[in-house]
Amino acid sequence: MPEVDPLASVLTTVNAPYRDELGAPELAACLADFELAKNHSGHVSTFLGDVPVALQVEFALAHGLAPHRLASFAAKFSEWSGETYPLAE
Repeated sequence: MPEVDPLASVLTTVNAPYRDELGAPELAACLADFELAKNHSGHVSTFLGDVPVALQVEFALAHGLAPHRLASFAAKFSEWSGETYPLAE
């Protein structure tokens, strides 16, 4: 049986509720750019709220984003959206 890439499950989770899909580079760009993230707020909210924190950090590291930057982004996005996210706490 082929090994499943855990990061592939991130995109499956993030894109499942939406017609428009983001690829890994697009999602990573959103996580690095708050203004861009607002244009894809549903995807970003799903990432921060539904993807396990360990996979969020793994995804961020795989795309050159430091975990502390992702946590800072999550806090800012939480404040903007009014949602609560585990990484922002």
